Amino acid sequence: MSEIITPALVSLDEPLGTDKRAVIDALAARVAATGRASDGAALAADVWKREQTDETGLPGGIAIPHAKSPAVREATLAFARLTPGVDFGAPDGPADLVFLIAAPDTAAEEHLAVLSRLARAFMRDDFTAGLRAATSPDDVVALVQAAVSDEPPAAAAPGAAAGAAAAGGAPAVATNLVVDGRPARIVAVTACATGIAHTFMAADALTAAGQKAGIDLVVEPQGSSGYKALPQSVIDDADAVIFAVDVDVRDQQRFAGKPVVRVPVKKGIEQPAELIDEAVASVGSPLAPRVSGNADTAAAARAEGGSGGGVGSAVKRSLLTGVSYMIPFVAGGGLLIALGFLLGGYEIAFNADDVLGSATLGNLGDTSLIVYLGAVLFKIGSLSFGFLVPALAGYIAYGLADRPGIAPGFVAGAVASFMGAGFLGGIVGGLLAGLAAWWLNSLDVPRWLRGLMPVVIIPLLGSIFASGLLLMVLGGPIAWLTQALNDWLSGLTGAGVIILGIILGLMMCFDLGGPVNKVAYAFATGNLAAGIAGDERYLQIMAAVMAAGMVPPLAMALASTVIDRKLFTEPERENGKAAWLLGAAFITEGAIPFAAADVFRVIPAMMVGGAVTGALSMAFAVTSKAPHGGVFVFFAIDNFWLWLVAIAAGTVVAAFAVVGLKRFAHRRPVEPVSSGAEGVPSAVATA
Repeated sequence: MSEIITPALVSLDEPLGTDKRAVIDALAARVAATGRASDGAALAADVWKREQTDETGLPGGIAIPHAKSPAVREATLAFARLTPGVDFGAPDGPADLVFLIAAPDTAAEEHLAVLSRLARAFMRDDFTAGLRAATSPDDVVALVQAAVSDEPPAAAAPGAAAGAAAAGGAPAVATNLVVDGRPARIVAVTACATGIAHTFMAADALTAAGQKAGIDLVVEPQGSSGYKALPQSVIDDADAVIFAVDVDVRDQQRFAGKPVVRVPVKKGIEQPAELIDEAVASVGSPLAPRVSGNADTAAAARAEGGSGGGVGSAVKRSLLTGVSYMIPFVAGGGLLIALGFLLGGYEIAFNADDVLGSATLGNLGDTSLIVYLGAVLFKIGSLSFGFLVPALAGYIAYGLADRPGIAPGFVAGAVASFMGAGFLGGIVGGLLAGLAAWWLNSLDVPRWLRGLMPVVIIPLLGSIFASGLLLMVLGGPIAWLTQALNDWLSGLTGAGVIILGIILGLMMCFDLGGPVNKVAYAFATGNLAAGIAGDERYLQIMAAVMAAGMVPPLAMALASTVIDRKLFTEPERENGKAAWLLGAAFITEGAIPFAAADVFRVIPAMMVGGAVTGALSMAFAVTSKAPHGGVFVFFAIDNFWLWLVAIAAGTVVAAFAVVGLKRFAHRRPVEPVSSGAEGVPSAVATA
């Protein structure tokens, strides 16, 4: 690690050009000249590509152009002190301190950790002052080595310590940063595209701003070297969330229902105080955006070391990941198919290929333009649906093994589709591929082989293992089981159909977008293609699932804005107004704010309403060829008015149920118990 920078990689007050591209080219050439990169031009191109995505200039005259590049042989720093400075896009002017951070695209975790420590050093005034005062390249190297070492930073100067002591601790809390009479509690996540520099600088900037403001702020940096997940208890106690990210937040469902401020990671570095003010202001605002989804309780089991909570929790999270990434294929494809039916009629399902084969936009022949467009939309939707099982399997594997799992997962999903194993085969294939990729990625291989692991070895061996097992052993039994399930559903009549509707309704309302809800939805969408092909029983299941999922937000809207407003707080009444539209659009998560505040009364009431709606929808034999959209896809729903009756009935039942529970099912207050009685808890609480 001590050789991450050498004097040959340091430029002090030399003319490197008048613009940032010239500076990047010059520093990349220095890296190549030392043998640390195979191609300086290729490295410069990768850094420039990153720079165009988001400028790397920072307040205080600092710039940190950086990138992961296959041209880099080992993690390297190149430094330039410029006179005059060059504009790197910082809000306060040109940068005179420029660090080029070059990491191999297969950088080991320890290298990334070192680079991250350097990024955090930029937030220290003593570090930047030392760089400006350096008289030789050796001075710079010594400063950098001290910044990236594993040793703790030197103690503060006596004068600084005395000043801090005189201050008497944290500053007084600002009036607008108080929630319920106490300092605000904020959690934050920082993440950038490379996960090397901005991630950790934003984390440190937010932490420092939180300390200065006198609030309780905890940050989870999600860098390339991994991340330590915040304890779920800390997240649950938080008033709001800040996402300073340029990429997706990992395990975002942990924060579900929290008011959120979402900004680019660079804003976390430049404007941390403003973000904190915005986050605190969002706490009491009913119009503030919130993190979607339903928090997975398994996250509570994560150890502070970020182990992931065991195999069971990892599998559960991977299944949720697979379903979440699959939904856009289903929703987009399903709506396209529905629009195809609207334009071309239901017979387009059987003659779309013939229409597209004989007609073009410039030569329609005997085909009308409307029918031709219907065929186009239906075909695009059908092709999108073809990715359903591969996407499910691919992203289940991704949830277990990150990017190395995607390729073997998609292949296993394609094999499952080929064998007729369907939705169940996709789940099994995704789990097998993910476990194989995870195991292969954990192997301690020679350095020369490490670069081949994610792009060649893992996809090859993972695909052979998972897809081979499906083709030769597991695919046949799973296909038989799938067919048996189809036969059972086809044979359901009378009470059996209604019972199925009740079960689906209960599942959709149990956790409002969580694992159980996702299982029911995935079951419906996973078989939607079979329904469109002619098995109406699956179309009935799709209609029942969508209808039941609309009940919770509609019921809470009805209860909080019409039936008994006094039982709800002002923010809940405002949320209730928005829940009308969310429910109509089949966004079950619109009820999460209500459930989060009163789970033991809201959830049972919603389940009763969902069961009523599911049963009625199945009894009315309503069918839906669209997997999403609520009332806005009315054209894809047969017996639409009966479907609305089922939704209305469940909504009314759930709304009156939650009002009744809030009126009559009161929680007993916590009563203190005499401390003189040994072995008796100090307090007893019953719901």
